[in-house]
Parts: sequence; structure tokens; C-alpha cells
Amino acid sequence: MKYQGCLLAISDIAASKHFYESVLHQKVVMDIGVHVTFEGFSLQQGYAELIGTSAVIVKARPHNFQIYFETEDLDKIHAELKAVSGLQWVHEIREYPWGQRGLRIYDPDGHISEIAETMHTVITRFFSQGMPAESVAERTMFPLEIVKQFAPHSGS
Repeated sequence: MKYQGCLLAISDIAASKHFYESVLHQKVVMDIGVHVTFEGFSLQQGYAELIGTSAVIVKARPHNFQIYFETEDLDKIHAELKAVSGLQWVHEIREYPWGQRGLRIYDPDGHISEIAETMHTVITRFFSQGMPAESVAERTMFPLEIVKQFAPHSGS
């Protein structure tokens, strides 16, 4: 068995496709009308009918799941998202205890999308601030051996 990705049950395929393609810059792999596949996840309109239940039950708990993206430039993405009219925010950029910064927004059906810095970006930022590898490992909760792989070379 091989994992193929997740599927989001949505109510308006056109609005959701536009959101993920135009707002979050995701690439469409296949579009067959009521089902759109992106790289790593899919959208399905009419999901309730497929599984034999009501749309109310399918929609009842949108906060129990999120789709997650990473970027090297969170500030650029944040600025782009701020320019999107009507975008609903869960929260703007916040920094977590391990140093990673991220934001969360809602898609047109109320599903949460998180966009966060890559941990490579976080580790690089800490090194650029003069933090020693041991402190970076402690703060990020990454093993020291992994953190050292991202350490700048001193030339000695």
C-alpha cells in the first residue's frame, strides 16, 4: 500500500481550485470537473454523495484538520496574502517555541491552510544571529547532528 495524499471535501470546486491555484500557487496535476488533483492533495466536490452521507455531517468539523505548506520566504507570502481581498485568517504570522514562524488561513470551505518557514530557514536564521549549534539544536528540538549540517563553514 502506498500513501497518495489527502482529499478535501469542498462545496464549490471553482472557488477552491482558484484559491489553491492562484492564492497558494499550487500546481494542478489533473482536473476532471468535480475532482481536482494538485501535487500532494486533491479537492472533491460532492464528497457527501460519494460516501453516502449528508453535506451537513461532512461540513460539521472543519477545524480537525489542516493542509500544511512550507516556504523559504514567509514574509513574501504573507504580503501576497494580505493583498487577497476577502481572505479569512485563522492568525497572522506567529513564532512558535521552536523558532519556526507560521500563519494560518481558511480556504473557501473553512479548511485551515498553514504556511510556515522551512526548518532550514529557521536554523539558518539562528546561525546568522550568532547562535551556537548546541543552542540551535536545543531551541529547534532538532538533533545536534542535523543542525550541524546547516552550520556555516568557518573556512578553517
